[in-house]
Amino acid sequence: MKNGLKTFLINPDKCTGCRDCEMVCSLVHEKTLNPSRSRIVVIRDPFNGIELPMVCMQCQDPVCMAVCPVSAIYEDENGAKIIDYNKCMGCRICVISCPLGGALIDPVSGKTIKCDLCNGDPVCVKFCSTKAIEWVDASIANQRIKKSTLERFIQAISKE
Repeated sequence: MKNGLKTFLINPDKCTGCRDCEMVCSLVHEKTLNPSRSRIVVIRDPFNGIELPMVCMQCQDPVCMAVCPVSAIYEDENGAKIIDYNKCMGCRICVISCPLGGALIDPVSGKTIKCDLCNGDPVCVKFCSTKAIEWVDASIANQRIKKSTLERFIQAISKE
């Protein structure tokens, strides 16, 4: 990896459901403003007021790579798990095997799509005005996760 280990940090509390991330992703990758062709999907739960951006988390040991019968998914120099469409036979085993919903089917082309990290600089992150989606060093992610956990713990014990 070029600049050390980085990871997506998703904060659903900050997501407004604007779907700018979906629009810019489809524009960059498919040259169209069509959120159904995006590699990031904002899942909406209107009953609980939750908007959750979901994207390939670039797993350390990705199931999608392990199950691909033709080894069409490989890791590039940025750590992105990339689909080699010259090898991909379109079986979609990666889609049904991903426990996080990171691999999707493009409804227009029918091909399997997933986040490719935009060459190490995810465009969805740049267009997320609320910073619900961030691409950060793992050490920063760890610090924020610990802080958030501590805040939730303090809230829980203060309610007792």
